[in-house]
Amino acid sequence: MKKRKSMNRRALALFTIFSLLFFILTYRFLAIQITGQVEGKELRAYAKERYAKDAILEASRGSILDRNGEPLAHDTITYKLVAVLDPSVSPKNTDSPKHVVDPEKTAEILSQYINMDKSDIYSILTKDAFQVEFGKAGRNLSYEQKNKIESLKLPGITFVRESKRSYPNGVLASHLIGFASMDYNDPNHHRLVGQIGIEASLNDYLQGKNGNIEYESDRWGYILPTSGAEVNEPENGDTVYLTIDRKIQTFLEEAMNEVNQEYEPTEIMGIVADAKTGAILAMSQRPTFDPNTREGIEENWQNLIVETAYEPGSTFKFVPLAAAIEEGIFNPNEKYQSGVFNVEGSQPIKDHNDVGWGEITYAEGFQRSSNVAMANLVKKMGTDTFRNYIDRFKFGMPTGIGLPNEAAGVIQYQWPRDQYATSYGQGTSVTALQMIQAMTAITNKGKMMKPYLIEKIVDDDGNVVKNSGMQELGSPVSSETAKQTLKMLESTVNGEHGTGKPFKIDGYTVAGKTGTAQIYESGKGLLTGWNNYLFSFIGVAPADDPELIVYVLVKQPNLDKEKYESGSVPVSKIFNSVMKNSLQYLNIKPDESIEKPVIHNIPDYTNKNVDKAIKELTNLHVKPVVIGNGKKVTATVPQANTKLIENEKILILTDKEMVMPDMTGWSKSDVMKFMKATGVHLNLEGNGFVVSQSIAPKTIVTKESTGDIKLQPPLKQLEQKNKKRDDDSSE
Repeated sequence: MKKRKSMNRRALALFTIFSLLFFILTYRFLAIQITGQVEGKELRAYAKERYAKDAILEASRGSILDRNGEPLAHDTITYKLVAVLDPSVSPKNTDSPKHVVDPEKTAEILSQYINMDKSDIYSILTKDAFQVEFGKAGRNLSYEQKNKIESLKLPGITFVRESKRSYPNGVLASHLIGFASMDYNDPNHHRLVGQIGIEASLNDYLQGKNGNIEYESDRWGYILPTSGAEVNEPENGDTVYLTIDRKIQTFLEEAMNEVNQEYEPTEIMGIVADAKTGAILAMSQRPTFDPNTREGIEENWQNLIVETAYEPGSTFKFVPLAAAIEEGIFNPNEKYQSGVFNVEGSQPIKDHNDVGWGEITYAEGFQRSSNVAMANLVKKMGTDTFRNYIDRFKFGMPTGIGLPNEAAGVIQYQWPRDQYATSYGQGTSVTALQMIQAMTAITNKGKMMKPYLIEKIVDDDGNVVKNSGMQELGSPVSSETAKQTLKMLESTVNGEHGTGKPFKIDGYTVAGKTGTAQIYESGKGLLTGWNNYLFSFIGVAPADDPELIVYVLVKQPNLDKEKYESGSVPVSKIFNSVMKNSLQYLNIKPDESIEKPVIHNIPDYTNKNVDKAIKELTNLHVKPVVIGNGKKVTATVPQANTKLIENEKILILTDKEMVMPDMTGWSKSDVMKFMKATGVHLNLEGNGFVVSQSIAPKTIVTKESTGDIKLQPPLKQLEQKNKKRDDDSSE
């Protein structure tokens, strides 16, 4: 009985407790139903706060294209590796878990596909977190990498799609274009942001405006089918068309690469501009970098062409020359005493050979790049008048090309010697863009054009939001002055005493000015030595009606002092190649009236020593090619006493077996000359210049030998080279 009473009391207590709980729950349920509130919050608001989501819809960054619509920078899709660690995302007793079940095995497999050690991956996978990422190693994965990892079907491993900036041409114009990288500072929103170059200066145009999507989700963040998502579409970034021409830019890059490899200068700068409009068609520098990998950027972040000012040296002389012609005080036939120009209270100004050339005309003085001639002209016109022309050509102020940190240069004009030294490019500093800008006044009949890079900017709907940056800046000199200045500049290339002879181009008349500027280094002063100069040339072509301006500067190249190799050699290797290829690409016809220098009456070298013949023919400015292993000459083609054009090939046959030369780069007429000389039969395919030969160089050949020769025009060779490079980079 006592036991039963005890059980009844416990049962009564339990009944009372459960009744109370039921009453509380019923009251709570009714209260929520009637008031619609939970803990003082509206139930609907509480549910919305917990399950309503707002996701960013990222805008695509606008592309950067060249003037012909070729891509220079554009967005590509990459993937970010993510691992879900929370078991709550996986249904119970499932065969397909949605979280990482075996961290050790997962780490071992992933280490074979991403650049991270197994131990580091394991430590990430064992964190106390809902989901984790893998830092740099887990970002920028390609579609192929994503597919390979997905095919492994690793539980909890998933991917997030991201945008990456791609630069399909590698180092091409890299400092000009710049680069954009992902900004990870905001944990809720990552976006591409321009860091340098066009990517930075036009970031507001390129970036676009993000949209968003509002929706209701379940506890794991998946959209509920009945949520009725509200979408605000993103506004994609604008497309920027530059004035850059990718093919001309390629001509410049390749020429600079060759000189950079051969001479290892500390810096190279190169610009190609439209002589009529000021549009920049190509612009590059060394050192450079690859914007895809950032390799090389640690050597130089700066855009040297935009951000640095330097003493230009004698290339600046076209400015005082134009001023003197405009003022009516330049007489090309008037004579002056070269060598020394005395400045009161200061060291005298000397010509570059210290002694001058005696009493010569101003025309000869300009051809010889006489400093004394320039100083005399400034004295004649007056230093104040010359200063006025410096302002009219807008030196000492940025061009406003629209790139970050543009330098202005400094006009050093306080003391008399500085005033005269400015006339030959010393003391005063300028920028490469200012030099291009000033030269447009000479090439464009006195009208000076602002250098510009933007052809147009177009929004996502095709509307032009910003037009061309072409702008006329006034007329520093008259059309007649510009014409006379061009004639004098042409004489420095083609005249008897011209310093610009290395810059002659077959088929085109070139006008321009050389420069050799001293280099000042902090703590050391002015540097001395054979190589320690900034060598340059600013040239235009065709000289009678210029289409292009090409400005090249090479700083401290490794010249061969024993051979007295001048600084014009590496500069001309860039200028001549770029100017000629660009003119041909633009279909500017050669001037057929230009006569090439002719070498008369080639001597008879029959039975003479081969080495002696090579030396003498080289001195005659023709190119001897030996076809054989012998020591004595048996014949030459063309024969003795014939006329040859300068740099034409002359084939030398010897007293031993004939040997196949390397014909790469030979013209069709040169190959025909070889067949005539040797009797070897070659099947010719195509036109232009030799790109391949079936008979290997140094192979012994006879009159019975046959082979194939393939020729291509220069532009076709370039296109195939670019295509191969693009294919290689895509692989």
